[in-house]
Amino acid sequence: MAKTIDLNADMGEGFGPWKMGNDAALLDVVSSANIACGFHAGDADTMAQTMQVALEKGVGIGAHPGFADLQGFGRRRIALSDAELAHMVTYQLGAAAAMARSVGGEVRHLKLHGALANMASESESMARVCYEAALKVQPDIILMVLTATAMEAVAKDLGCAWAGEIFADRAYNDDATLVTRGTPGAVITDPDVAAVRIVAMLEAGGIIAQSGKVIPCQIDTICLHGDGESAVPMARGLRAKLELSGYNIRAF
Repeated sequence: MAKTIDLNADMGEGFGPWKMGNDAALLDVVSSANIACGFHAGDADTMAQTMQVALEKGVGIGAHPGFADLQGFGRRRIALSDAELAHMVTYQLGAAAAMARSVGGEVRHLKLHGALANMASESESMARVCYEAALKVQPDIILMVLTATAMEAVAKDLGCAWAGEIFADRAYNDDATLVTRGTPGAVITDPDVAAVRIVAMLEAGGIIAQSGKVIPCQIDTICLHGDGESAVPMARGLRAKLELSGYNIRAF
């Protein structure tokens, strides 16, 4: 059987006249798109345009909810009650689902963004609140989880569809959480380094932490952040390396 893997990228993160990343170019490379829902980034027009292009290019559409933190790009931790968390996810997934239908598509997966995702990867109770809220809106949605973390444990317990995600451009701690941004080596910008590293993880069947520790896990999808200058060359380089290594790129 041929080896397959999904490539995903966060996108639709511009706001009005302010552009973030090169979504059109990324959509020629990835097989799944995580589209901002207006809280940490994005707006109605950007969401619709990004979803329309994704649909035209056969790329899977995902909702990418985050904290209501435009200035901090959703990367600042915010303490919310369970009800506030649930309503925040419900609101954003509802907007994404409606917008996808308006352009003739559908939301097939959900991926938490930024600080919200990092916090949920550390807390099963927080992950559960977010995921139960999403499943109430769309019971068949696929949850894109940070593999080998609290997110995966909750998704398994809920008995729902899920896909395990690793990052091409981020370093890992020994507990499968991401090395904090700002720490030396936390963000990987060299496409060749990222590509070699990801192929090694796939062949090892697990995350390779910054320390060299291998953390066995299920890997269904690889994320490339879409907001940096290196995003497009990173995506192209990684896809080329994966295909040379015998992998077919296909939505999970």
